[in-house]
Amino acid sequence: MEIVFLGTGTSQGVPIIACPCSVCHSDDSRDKRLRTSILIRKGATNVVIDSGPDFRQQMLRENVGHLTGLVFTHEHKDHIAGMDDIRAYNYVNQSKVDVYATNRVQDSLRREFPYVFEDLKYPGVPEINLHTIDGEPFQVGELVLHPLEVLHYRLPVTAFRIDDFSYVTDANHIPESTFEKLKGTEVLVINALRFEKHISHFNFDEALEVIDRVAPTKAYLTHISHQLGKTANVDAMLPDHVKCAYDGLSIQV
Repeated sequence: MEIVFLGTGTSQGVPIIACPCSVCHSDDSRDKRLRTSILIRKGATNVVIDSGPDFRQQMLRENVGHLTGLVFTHEHKDHIAGMDDIRAYNYVNQSKVDVYATNRVQDSLRREFPYVFEDLKYPGVPEINLHTIDGEPFQVGELVLHPLEVLHYRLPVTAFRIDDFSYVTDANHIPESTFEKLKGTEVLVINALRFEKHISHFNFDEALEVIDRVAPTKAYLTHISHQLGKTANVDAMLPDHVKCAYDGLSIQV
């Protein structure tokens, strides 16, 4: 199974206009972070977790010609805004795209993309098969995804475990029941927004505490803001088995 980091950044703390910060002007390609998303490949299966505003750019960069399924962790705009661009896969693959989300996220998709769900659709709108994530494991192509409950302040977010790989983004609290389900994880990806404490994300120290408790063989930090700094500088502060993920990084699990 291959994991490709489509994006490892966030809208949080990212300057937009005339930014003087060292991250924006870094010559290190690892510091060019699009919104957080991953691609999971196994055999002929391509599953993407979250499609933010950079979805089209990310899929073009990785030359993803087929999309088996799109899975959502939660309804925030930086994780769902790119769903409109799955229409390209409708056209190329001549099929609907399977989309997986909790009932709460489905409600947000209907509000954000009402034209997708109308009875009389305008020609060319995205075509999807909508599936409900209800806490039970579900299969997408050759992959079996186990939903895990975490909290993004008070907002429920779905993390996922697939075999020995676990993915936790946009969270600052993991219930004990979820820690039990994370046991035996070999590769853990977890959000680490910045060094300062944040109301809804793990900060640097908190992410390392979670990593210590789960005790994976390898761990990667994602959903990184400019406030965390350059990848090289952060990597120098991390234990050997923990690294900053970066856009385009591919790992085998």
